[in-house]
Amino acid sequence: MAAKLNDLAELSLGELADELKATKQEALNLRFRNATGQLENTAEIGKVRKQIARINTLMRSKEIAAAEAGQ
Repeated sequence: MAAKLNDLAELSLGELADELKATKQEALNLRFRNATGQLENTAEIGKVRKQIARINTLMRSKEIAAAEAGQ
């Protein structure tokens, strides 16, 4: 979850897909740590979920912009 929104907006669709994959992996790791009682700050789960939503929103907006530019 290192990237900020401004940093994410500058990435290409491929790079965003890679970032999404890494963030989903981080969410999975946090869920496992929470289930085993090893996670102290459970707010991290919500932060990562919001980051996934941000990436998905940016990817979709870039897809729409590319489709409109192609018309």
